[in-house]
Amino acid sequence: MSKKAEVLNQLNQEKTPVSLIELLNSLGGRYPMRSLRRWLNEAIEEGLVEKTGRKKGTKYFTVRSIQSTEIQRFGSISQTIIEQIQRPLYKRAPVMYAEEWFDSYHPNQTHYVPLHLRNQLHKMGRRFSEENPAGTYAHQIFDRLLIDLSYNSSRLEGNTYSLLDTQKLILEGTGADGKLDEEKTMILNHKEAIHYLVDHAPHLNISKETIFTLHYLLSDGLIDNRYAGKVRDHGVRIGGSTYIPLENPDRLRLLLERVVDKAAKIKDPYEQSLFLLVHITYLQAFSDVNKRTARLSANIPLITNNLVPLSFNDVEKEDYTSAIIAIYELQNVQPIVDLYLFSYMRTCKIYDLTVQSIGFDEIRVRYRQQRRALIREIISKVLIGDPMRDYVQQKTEIQIPQKDQSAFLVDVIEDLDRMDQSRIVGLGISIDQLANWLAKSLETKV
Repeated sequence: MSKKAEVLNQLNQEKTPVSLIELLNSLGGRYPMRSLRRWLNEAIEEGLVEKTGRKKGTKYFTVRSIQSTEIQRFGSISQTIIEQIQRPLYKRAPVMYAEEWFDSYHPNQTHYVPLHLRNQLHKMGRRFSEENPAGTYAHQIFDRLLIDLSYNSSRLEGNTYSLLDTQKLILEGTGADGKLDEEKTMILNHKEAIHYLVDHAPHLNISKETIFTLHYLLSDGLIDNRYAGKVRDHGVRIGGSTYIPLENPDRLRLLLERVVDKAAKIKDPYEQSLFLLVHITYLQAFSDVNKRTARLSANIPLITNNLVPLSFNDVEKEDYTSAIIAIYELQNVQPIVDLYLFSYMRTCKIYDLTVQSIGFDEIRVRYRQQRRALIREIISKVLIGDPMRDYVQQKTEIQIPQKDQSAFLVDVIEDLDRMDQSRIVGLGISIDQLANWLAKSLETKV
């Protein structure tokens, strides 16, 4: 066994993160401190070791493989971290936003997800080649994504809608009896925001405007309209945590821009996803709905790169809260990394089963934008009967390759036959326009 391998073997036996001195003592002081530090830095670059803390407080630990997430949500390192933030509030010191922690992250040099785990994530999550248009896979599992992500993201905020109730609300527009209007609005807002991500995938980028749009769609009707899609101009407090977010609106705007700019430079989509999840949550730039915005923002690089999206399946609210508080109070991302891996593995399996059960309509996915644009024109121009069919035929012959025209026509007519209020999201038409078109269609049939 090489000296470096012996060091890693010893580190792997440690139950909690250890300092350089502690590791050296465990090894019997046999190696020079400089060599030990070099071997550890090499192992960090290789994705075998992670470090936590800064300067004299730096500690090291080995990284577990993604397969171990089949057993538990948190590894031993995360469990130790969570124990710290589960102490009574009066035993935890108040903490402010640590800008130096944000500054210490350098895109494509610093990594929250080690290389070997990123490689495994790519193997698990890749579904289409880079030649396919952005969002192709998200379109394929669209209804399931709408339901799962809306349900789980809302559930993590305390929403009491069941998965079945969420499905009925999203697909049929039927709310659950006895539920608060706020809960219904929260889910429908998720539906709007997910539609936005998937429909705009070919042109979507990580920008301040995109984050503001997501926040607006998620918060519309749930917070004061002055703050929907806007940086807050007042202080906020975090329940159950000693973290005190920044209050200066100018500072918040600047830091949000820096978060977005830094995220946009990250090349690996999984690292980019986790960075957005962590730092939009940590900054708390909005008056509310920060974590929801972070969860959907984390899906931008996954959807645009045709990777399996992250729906936060099987993540318990208490576990998620603990992982977020570890970010707030300790600037430690290990628990949220563990939850990310744990949930993503399950999401990949679920969506593979979904695709197997529903099949894949390539024509429907490939020409989604043209189909939706054509339906919008038909409804806004109140075209019905023969004029409608002639218009569809004419546009199809102009816009769609001849070999795909027949299947495209079937998809358009099928969508028009099933058109109702639940299907107009993203079409750019109003409920009144739809009602007028449906009324005219009914008159023709009578």
